[in-house]
Amino acid sequence: MVGLVIILVLIVVALLAPWLVPYDPAAITGDAFERPSSTHLLGTNDAGSDIFSRLLWGTRTTLIVGSIATALVLVIGIALGLTAGLRGGFIDSFVMRLVDVFLALPVLPLLIFIAALAGPSLTVSILMIGLFAWPQTARIVRNQTLSLRTRGFVDIARGFGAGPVHVMRRHLIPALGPVIAANLVFVAGLAITIEAGLSFIGLGDPAAVSWGADLNRALSDPQIYIGPLWLWWLLPPGLALTVTVLGLTFIGVALEPRFNPRWNRSERSRSVAPPATAIPAPDAAGR
Repeated sequence: MVGLVIILVLIVVALLAPWLVPYDPAAITGDAFERPSSTHLLGTNDAGSDIFSRLLWGTRTTLIVGSIATALVLVIGIALGLTAGLRGGFIDSFVMRLVDVFLALPVLPLLIFIAALAGPSLTVSILMIGLFAWPQTARIVRNQTLSLRTRGFVDIARGFGAGPVHVMRRHLIPALGPVIAANLVFVAGLAITIEAGLSFIGLGDPAAVSWGADLNRALSDPQIYIGPLWLWWLLPPGLALTVTVLGLTFIGVALEPRFNPRWNRSERSRSVAPPATAIPAPDAAGR
């Protein structure tokens, strides 16, 4: 519930950001390095832009990247995982070898290399996250599909002439809904972290207002190491990013015991384990 409240508050802030921000986040609204005041709640940065406005607007960028990248990851991972698990044979072997190749790649250096070649762009960041973060989802969906395809309702649907697409759409995807929901939370947190990391090292969209870009700009200015400037310029976006990922983590931790089959099997095995045999205490003679 704590994680859900955090994410819902962030969604509301992102949707209402155009009406909540007191200033245009990219506009110069005061002198550089103004302290927090009633005019600027978190002061201004080196360019004189309102930090509070940039903080609220950065919520939109973070959630947009997280949502689109997560949707792309799920589309690729679910499509390949379902196809591999349902068809089996050569297709299953090929998809799993492709998953192994992607999992073996050094993803972070590769993301940095491609972003440096393609140029800083929000679209490039979303595409890279989607194209490199799908293997784990595909493996989870494929493993669950291998178990579901032997169930009676799938055999009956096939017996009535249902094709693979119909079986996936009407039977397998609804049955995989809980597993997909739990994995969605993990992928969203990963996407948000990667986008912030790329922006932090200067490979994000320079025109976009994001928490990672503000962290990069704050740490690249020598004034941040003098006096309390870091309290209202560096700390707020760092805390916002931490709270967002923490909220998603709380939701994922709460969903895993309910939707993870391995967790359920482990709980059942512990519940049926025989009690340890009690060792009787020695008598007065020490026997």
